[in-house]
Amino acid sequence: MTQQAVARAVWCASAWLGAEGVRDAVRVEVDADGYVVGVLQGVSARDGDVVLDGVVFPAAANAHSHAFHRALRGRTHDTVDGGTFWTWRETMYRAANALTPALYEELATAAYAEMVTAGWTSVAEFHYVHHRPDGTPYGQGPDDGADGDRDGDRDGPHAMELALARAAVRAGIRLTLLDTCYLAGGFGAPLEAGQRRFSDGTAERWLARLASLRAAVGALHPAHQVTVGAALHSVRAVPEDQLAVIAAQLPPGLPLHVHLSEQPAENEDCLRATGCTPTGLLHRHGLVTGRLSAVHATHVVGEDIATLADARAVVVLCPTTEADLADGIGPAGEFRSAGATLALGSDQHAVVDPWLEMRALEHGERLRTGRRGHFDPQELHRIAAAGGATAQGRPGAGFGPGCVADLMAVDPRSTRTAGSAPEQLAYTATGQDVTAVVVGGVLLARGGVHARLGDPGPLLAAAIARLDGASSPAADRTASPRQGARP
Repeated sequence: MTQQAVARAVWCASAWLGAEGVRDAVRVEVDADGYVVGVLQGVSARDGDVVLDGVVFPAAANAHSHAFHRALRGRTHDTVDGGTFWTWRETMYRAANALTPALYEELATAAYAEMVTAGWTSVAEFHYVHHRPDGTPYGQGPDDGADGDRDGDRDGPHAMELALARAAVRAGIRLTLLDTCYLAGGFGAPLEAGQRRFSDGTAERWLARLASLRAAVGALHPAHQVTVGAALHSVRAVPEDQLAVIAAQLPPGLPLHVHLSEQPAENEDCLRATGCTPTGLLHRHGLVTGRLSAVHATHVVGEDIATLADARAVVVLCPTTEADLADGIGPAGEFRSAGATLALGSDQHAVVDPWLEMRALEHGERLRTGRRGHFDPQELHRIAAAGGATAQGRPGAGFGPGCVADLMAVDPRSTRTAGSAPEQLAYTATGQDVTAVVVGGVLLARGGVHARLGDPGPLLAAAIARLDGASSPAADRTASPRQGARP
């Protein structure tokens, strides 16, 4: 990286510098584009510096998000039997069918603000709610005003996608918008009524819309703020002949994500329909490469682990979601041993807290193996920051020159962290202990309050209430109750 002039600086009372450990009085010099250009130790703060107390760490990169799922938190657990995946799914479909561009922008803005205050400063949004509920693309046909929009441009082409981009800009989070291909309701199964708005019909039409979206977003937003990547919802949702089209025509270098082997039934269905595992099917079509991020990968077999690791794919683990939905504990240790890059995501946002995701990753391995000490704090921070950035095709946060100056400060003397060794805060801190968040060297949150948007709590409550008002009790409930058909 060419040396840039210092535009601003962040002074840290203490900072975690990776292998160097925690050092006091660290001044991080930042250029006009938000990149670190210098780090000075043992120096005083200067006038104009952003001053951070506590211990400062690289901010986390959220590698898997469905923003509208935030509206489901605390609402899908039946009081009699605890609820099932299917009660969760019905609630999800009602929320998805009620979304409009205006409602989604409001909800996503609040969800992204919550992420920022907890220490996530970038997010890979796995987005599949593309069209109107009947499947008609936005921008085609008259705007009937049902969305509550006051201006027609909010209901034009790419209305949902551009709403998410505006939400990210308002919240100040870096967005990688993963436009998702979703064409079928399962192996050999048509789309269900609740899935119509997710689909473009064919891979060719999805690729054409993806190209148009990339051009539209590129014209409106700088790449450091919003970029567009691609996703396959799952091997169930994209028929094999369409996978071949995508493999041949997807632009090179574009990040590609996929839900993979989240539940055993997905593997069973894939084996029955294609003769191979989901990983094997993607590999058959040349889609397992270094640009692939496999989300969940909970129920993979040894050959799948080797295939993904050998390709240098990223494996995105979402421990709190996988626990909430009873998906299981994935083989994180085997992936790490095989050389795969790991990343973390908050997925359905039952929890929005990178510290809890880090800790759940280690705890999952302890529960799975009966041993402690699988991921040390340095590795957990690397997974949360650099791993998530790799999945997004972005430079990672950190203190070295060329890193983005995205930082989070933690109180080492809170009720939860008091007495902890500073290097071991990954085992004790939570998002409640994040006292400040900086994005590109600019202070964006302090004390759980967003600098531009205020307390995310009231924003979330208002957005969810409006979404509830738009939801219909008669929303689609025609989904076939087949185990493993994660939407």
